[in-house]
This record gives sequence, C-alpha cells and structure tokens, in this order.
Amino acid sequence: MAEPQRARPKPTPETQHFWDGTKAGELRLQRCDACAHVYFPPRPFCPSCASRKVSIFKASGKGFLYSYVINHRPAAPGFTPPYAIAVVELDEGPRMMSNIIDCPQTPEALELDMKLEVAFEKLDDKITLPVFRPAKG
Repeated sequence: MAEPQRARPKPTPETQHFWDGTKAGELRLQRCDACAHVYFPPRPFCPSCASRKVSIFKASGKGFLYSYVINHRPAAPGFTPPYAIAVVELDEGPRMMSNIIDCPQTPEALELDMKLEVAFEKLDDKITLPVFRPAKG
C-alpha cells in the first residue's frame, strides 16, 4: 500500500502569485499602495484599510522564530515526528506558519528570536512550500 501523501495547498486566483513565486524560489508578499501595510496571507484587498490597490513584491526571505510547538505524534501523513510547527515573523512584518528544517527539532535548538531564512521544499511540479532554516552567519 502506498504511503499517504502530505496535504497539498490548492492555489486560487488570489494566491496564485504566491505559489508561482515559491516555485521560482521567491517569497512574494503584498503591500498596500494606499497605506503601505505589508501582509500575508494573500488576498485582493488590504486587511488594514480595505484598499484594493495592492502590489506584489519579492520579500527578503529573512525573519525570526516567533513561536513554535514540537509535534511528537505520528498523525499527519507526510511528516516524521518530531517536527516543529513554527510561526515565523518576517523582516517585512507579517507572520506565517511554516516548518523549520536543517535544525534539531528540540527546545534546545529552536530558540525563540533565532534568525531564519527561507528555503523551498518542492512537493511536486505544481507546489513548492516555503520552509525556514537557521540563517547562516
């Protein structure tokens, strides 16, 4: 019997630019042209002022570990415990949930406020996920 696969995000017209970016190795965010608020997740209007005048830009891919939990249960297909479910605060301001790679999945290694950088995990030809690893240097 085949191993169950990790759940795949389903791009929508509102999020397609984000998934096109991850496939190209870029983390793309949106900025409101009216109030300059940078936000995630993608949507066609600014969550701060409701303006529909928004721009897409390539983010730095840098941030820090804001919060996390380490999952030890073998419940989710496509994940091998233990693994961190993390909230990363990007240098541009928004927070996003992701996973931490290239680092032991322990409280000793996952220090809050540790600097992170984006990496990309290709799931298939359509979906590439942004994940984060400790920043070099």
